[in-house]
Amino acid sequence: MLKGFFNVPAPINEPVYSYAPGTKERAALRDAIQEARAQVVDVPMYIGGKEVHTDKKVKMTPPHDHKHVLGYYSQGSKEHIKEAIDAALTAKEGWENLPWEQRAAIFLKAAELISTKYRYKLNAATMLGQSKNPYQAEIDSACEIVDFLRFNVKYMSEIYQQQPPANSKGVWNRVEQRPLEGFVFALTPFNFTAIAGNLPTSVAMMGNVVVWKPSNTQIYSANVLMQIFKEAGLPDGVINLVYVSGPDAGDVIFKHPDFAGIHFTGSTGVFQDIWKTIGENIHVYKTYPRIVGETGGKDFIVAHPSADLDVLNTALVRGAFEFQGQKCSAASRAYIPQSIWNDLKVKMEKDINSFKIGGTEDFSNFINAVIDEKSFDKIASYIDRAKASPDAEVIIGGTYDKSEGYFISPTVILAKTPDYETLSEELFGPVLTIYVYEDDKWSEMLKLVDNTSIYALTGAIISQDRYAIDEATYALRNAAGNFYINDKCTGAVVGQQPFGGARGSGTNDKAGSMINLLRWVSPRTIKETFTPDTDYRYPFLSEEL
Repeated sequence: MLKGFFNVPAPINEPVYSYAPGTKERAALRDAIQEARAQVVDVPMYIGGKEVHTDKKVKMTPPHDHKHVLGYYSQGSKEHIKEAIDAALTAKEGWENLPWEQRAAIFLKAAELISTKYRYKLNAATMLGQSKNPYQAEIDSACEIVDFLRFNVKYMSEIYQQQPPANSKGVWNRVEQRPLEGFVFALTPFNFTAIAGNLPTSVAMMGNVVVWKPSNTQIYSANVLMQIFKEAGLPDGVINLVYVSGPDAGDVIFKHPDFAGIHFTGSTGVFQDIWKTIGENIHVYKTYPRIVGETGGKDFIVAHPSADLDVLNTALVRGAFEFQGQKCSAASRAYIPQSIWNDLKVKMEKDINSFKIGGTEDFSNFINAVIDEKSFDKIASYIDRAKASPDAEVIIGGTYDKSEGYFISPTVILAKTPDYETLSEELFGPVLTIYVYEDDKWSEMLKLVDNTSIYALTGAIISQDRYAIDEATYALRNAAGNFYINDKCTGAVVGQQPFGGARGSGTNDKAGSMINLLRWVSPRTIKETFTPDTDYRYPFLSEEL
């Protein structure tokens, strides 16, 4: 076996391609989209390295073109969950004993495959399956997942390098980072292919084995990710990809004695139910499970009277409406001073009315579809209630149509009361609610922002007054795990802004950082004494004066 202290390649953020007219990447992406649309794929589960098909096939369609069939996936059952757990536990010994640099090499190779060979295929899958435009797909399923893999390898090596700083004479103290005992459940969302890839790989990287259940509406691109991981050399059974109902998965996984942790991104309600179930079954497990979750937000942008209008407007329209407001970090509530509101409204109307809405195959469309009919109906109901409420007014947008795709026009609601429902409840759609405050109520308004929502994921202040920036940064210190000054509240970059929030937004274990990876290891301290004592007696026991 090789011996050495190995330095991993220094990670750098993956360059973002522009897909501007005339570029090679634009043509390559168009070709990948056409190729994907021309096929009807049969997507299997991956259990113990085997492709598993079932008789129950579920249709996959683009959210923006729900009459077109991309393919079918095989719906699994409780038996498939049991098989996935068994496969993971079978793979566990070989995987956790593999030298860490060999594990690192697999994920570094996966990063290179995504950056090059599979870039356009994975982006096309994300554009078609999750209705993202070229730029939103590029920053997600090309750049962010590559960044996760490269930076996590670096963080892994740094974790292993951390050792006790002191040793007594004749003693050598050291720490080893063991994988968790058992298997980890990765439960991933639809909105980011990168998150779907990161949640199982960050766990596996640290020597753990994984059962991975993606959102049904992300299976199309999850299948491509799994193909990449396999080509990169991931051993059979280390990550097992299954498509089962949430209740079926939970009924098996959370009653299994070898359940060692969950890596989750999704809704607060689901996460709280999972935590409760784990607590009720805590006596069953061999070890206390690690519970890591990021659960969304009601993210804010706060404008000070000194705000630059162009900066504020851009932060709002990008932060609220890119990817149809379906980012965990999307701006969904904004607090605007009365003195600049009328001028801001004019700018917002001009920009929003210029948005083109349609399918992702047309690269001129800025806005695409929301993820599915359930989401469409929920968002539409909030818009309808705002139209009928005396406490709110729909001032921009407010239209929707699901005849061909789940399209909702970017909508701005003006709330007349600070507790109107769309100022506090997460919608996960292209709806921004504005509350206008009196300029002299700045400090009171900061308290309002802090106390209005149960969430604390992202937030931003737009101001040219440094005293106001300082006041807001302190007053809102618990209201957002990622806080932005003079920028939109979306777009965290791996290696630059570790992502996560607290309160109702999750455990704040910061995806894309060493903090997160530390949750997937269990340290053991080893003390070796070279000159051990041979007599129990201490000097103070002497009878001499």
